[in-house]
Amino acid sequence: MRLLNHSITLLYILFLTSCSAPSKHEHESESTTEKVVESGEHDHASEKTEESQEHNHDAENVKQSITAYSNDFEVFAEADPFIINEDAEILAHFSFISNYKPVENGSITATLTVNGKSVSQKLDEPTRKGIYKFKIKPNFSGKGKLIFELNNEKGIFQVIADNITVYDDDHEAIHETEEAIISSSNGISFTKEQSWKIDFATAMIKSEPFGQLIKTSARILSAPSDEFVLSAKSSGIVVITNNSFTEGTNVKEGQNLLMISGSQLAENNSTIRYSEVENKYELTKANYERNKELIKERIISEKEFQQSQNEFENAKIAYETLKQNFNANGQTISSTVTGTIQKVFVTNGQFVEAGQPLLSISKNKKLILYAGVQQKHATLLNAIENVNIKILEQNKTFKLDQLNGKLLSIGNATATNSHLIPVTFQIDYTESFIPGGFAELFINTLSNESCIAVPNSALIEEQGYFAVFVQLTPELFEKREVEVGQTDGLNTKIINGLTDGERIVTRGAILVKLAAVSNSLDPHAGHVH
Repeated sequence: MRLLNHSITLLYILFLTSCSAPSKHEHESESTTEKVVESGEHDHASEKTEESQEHNHDAENVKQSITAYSNDFEVFAEADPFIINEDAEILAHFSFISNYKPVENGSITATLTVNGKSVSQKLDEPTRKGIYKFKIKPNFSGKGKLIFELNNEKGIFQVIADNITVYDDDHEAIHETEEAIISSSNGISFTKEQSWKIDFATAMIKSEPFGQLIKTSARILSAPSDEFVLSAKSSGIVVITNNSFTEGTNVKEGQNLLMISGSQLAENNSTIRYSEVENKYELTKANYERNKELIKERIISEKEFQQSQNEFENAKIAYETLKQNFNANGQTISSTVTGTIQKVFVTNGQFVEAGQPLLSISKNKKLILYAGVQQKHATLLNAIENVNIKILEQNKTFKLDQLNGKLLSIGNATATNSHLIPVTFQIDYTESFIPGGFAELFINTLSNESCIAVPNSALIEEQGYFAVFVQLTPELFEKREVEVGQTDGLNTKIINGLTDGERIVTRGAILVKLAAVSNSLDPHAGHVH
């Protein structure tokens, strides 16, 4: 087993290393996630010449990182410092916020604006998947903003990067870029090409109300309004006519399921009863038809005709009522609704009395979650804000409103067999919830206190300690140990380790962790120099 786990880990490492192969990501600098200066050793004739050549060399290699977000897109760009009357290249990565996948089509215009003056370039398609490479030459200096305007089949969108500076000379540009370098001794490189290939996401954290949690379990039941019990309408022997007559079978309204035969009974014989009613119907019908002709010739009195008509109509009602559920062989039991057979109470050949339950059918529209809450939480039950529902066997967690759910009732007394307060919720039926099974509930109550909470998928556990990956840039992350508190099944309260406004990895954290191992094995993985 250890060998298998070791092999799996090595495969992940190889995958992450291959994701960052040179052919995939031709970046212009070693650390593409920050403003970087690469300097070299050169022989210079004089101190003045050395300073001049050093500045020229640095100006070619300095890269600033630009990160901006809108409701729809993330932009991460590596750009030359913007210097008046000099060309500046911008290598911009565009990702959809909804899934953090690359933008693969559509035109994008990059516009650099300072004090009302602007310069722009439009690209009709990406240079390569997710990447647009711009070149602009500002003829002005000062502080402004860089606007990316995306135009695709869904509309026109803007992403704005503020605090952009256009410098007057190389020296100032290099100095300011050096001061703005983002670095970390524990930084983990994880390129956009790598994140585009996996289920990945980041989110900015902020303090929000996180009330006291009540954790309990709930029984999953069919809603009473959804469950129908079919009963025998006469005594007889059960005859199952459907070979798929089992619990869990889907049935349609009007589908025949079984019969109740009374032909072998000495008393309460439904077959004899059906024959008697049918014969009476035929007899009264014939008498009525005959009297209709006789009344025309006044051979019989009006009273005699009315009597025959009443007898026929009563016999007809009795016959048609029996005919709906009976025939010469006995009573036919048909499904009254479209749904699923929940329980079967009888077996083939079993004798049943009139009114005895035969089976139950559920329409599978609504489900009931019947939970029990400890008495110490009684005062909190009137302040329920939301509920998360976890199916342990499937490791899935749902929000109550996600299932169109609602609170039905809170008991005003404890259950006799458990001393717990009954609390009942209703949700829409989904295949993940099986009537008769159990679910774990995280009941969150209202609170005036706010705290930081992160998705459970953001947490990495290592030997009893928890950590998250904090984003320094969209391609550079730092592992941060955090102290955790309660969880509501989807999110976990952070007691210490994070502050408002930081952005963390919320999906794909385990692969970022593996990338740290990959980078330690190959420190040059991820970029082309």
